[in-house]
Amino acid sequence: MLFKKGYRQKSIVQSFPLLTLEQVYGAIAFYLANRAEIDAYLAAEEEAFDAMPQPLQTTDPVLYNKLIAAKAAK
Repeated sequence: MLFKKGYRQKSIVQSFPLLTLEQVYGAIAFYLANRAEIDAYLAAEEEAFDAMPQPLQTTDPVLYNKLIAAKAAK
């Protein structure tokens, strides 16, 4: 989430040109009003995704390990 990474509203609009500045402010306001629930939901979804079997893990383990290392580095 760009807002959590410190991006300003106008920068977010530049990254997502289909959104208006008002929509970005609205999304941020919604997030701030529901931060605990949204963060918990996103963490659970990421955990569920990470638990899914990854076909690349068996078809190309070298590439898979590079991707996992890159994810861990960020």
